[in-house]
Amino acid sequence: MATQTAALGAATGELSEDALYRKVNWRIVPLFILCFLFAYLDRVNISFAKLEMQSDLGFSDTVYGLGASLFFVGYFLFEVPSNLLLHRVGARLWIARIMITWGITSACMMLVQSEFWFYTLRFLIGVMEAGFVPGVLYFFTQWYPATRRARVNSYFKSSICLCGVVGGPLAGLILGSLDGAYGLAGWKWLFLLEAIPSIILGFVVLWFVSDRIEQATWLSPAQKALMLERLSQQPSTPASHSLSGLWKHPTTYVMSAIYLCLVMALTGLLFWMPQLIRSAGVADSLHIGLLTTLPYIGAAAFNVLMGISSDRHGERRWHMASCAMLCAVGYLVCAAFAGQLLPLMLGLSLIMAGLIAWMPIFWTIPPRFLSGVAAAAGIALINSLGQLGGVIAPYLIGRIKDLTGAATPALYVLSIISLLAVALILWGVPRRYYAREGATN
Repeated sequence: MATQTAALGAATGELSEDALYRKVNWRIVPLFILCFLFAYLDRVNISFAKLEMQSDLGFSDTVYGLGASLFFVGYFLFEVPSNLLLHRVGARLWIARIMITWGITSACMMLVQSEFWFYTLRFLIGVMEAGFVPGVLYFFTQWYPATRRARVNSYFKSSICLCGVVGGPLAGLILGSLDGAYGLAGWKWLFLLEAIPSIILGFVVLWFVSDRIEQATWLSPAQKALMLERLSQQPSTPASHSLSGLWKHPTTYVMSAIYLCLVMALTGLLFWMPQLIRSAGVADSLHIGLLTTLPYIGAAAFNVLMGISSDRHGERRWHMASCAMLCAVGYLVCAAFAGQLLPLMLGLSLIMAGLIAWMPIFWTIPPRFLSGVAAAAGIALINSLGQLGGVIAPYLIGRIKDLTGAATPALYVLSIISLLAVALILWGVPRRYYAREGATN
């Protein structure tokens, strides 16, 4: 005990606790932000490729929507097995495997010529990427105490904003400048060039990441002792440790339903935002790409501020519900002013701000009632069940658009789904899991 106290004292003197976690953040978070950035680029570049790919291959909106959705089917089926393997073999090896294989599969999208291969490769990309996001979130639970996770999750999930800021102009540039180069259509270059960094980053993860605090050669023994001590001071909320406890826990399914609503709202936006902007009178691919960056810029700032506020006040419930309400209002604005660019961009900005800030806070809750292998599997289960929203939303919007000639009715549906999430957040999750975790300054 005396040795441990001395070590903690040495760590405090050597580096303040806040400075220590800043050091850890700079070592861990930027790499995973980059990984998530290219994961999202590989996931949603289909929305930009659609602008040319659909006409080249003669796909209907229903075919496109189904192909976009099949990614989430593969993701759903393999999410829990993937995270159980991650728990067994370690984050370093498994996340590297995920990135390398999804990069290779995503590059193969440039070879698509038929509906069959479009569907098959979209499904396989989901299989290969399954486990990445919950794997990283589970990895964070091994490094950060509960009082610091919302802000760390918000930094990580800011990758979606970065993807929006970088992805739109990059996709527009590739589609506009490389179309026809070496006999390849622009959409083929898009799939190829955005897949290569994922493969490279997979090898970087192998070299750079340590699975646990104890294995980090870049931390001193005293710093490791301080971080392990903070982890041992986690809130004492009763948690399920076993897989059997996970399946029997009703909150698992409530959280999955909330995440289903979130994913439907998110994918409905991600896969159709370029088309909504085009429908508002913007024809040039580069201009569409530039306009898609605007909602992400505001969302990035809002996300970080909400994560800091949630941690500082130790409050999750109302922070999360207000984000879901923002999404509902944003979809109403988009539906009411469809075809009018300025109100449409305002609505898209409200939706994106709510969605991006919602996710980091959401992922602080599962570790309150799950731990150990149940946490690894539970985070994956919630994520995979929620990802079914990604199957439903793109197909739903595509189908409604084919039947009615407009996406407006689907936007009203997505607003109602966001309101359902508000109700589940406020009344579906036991309040003890929202209990104050200890505010930080």
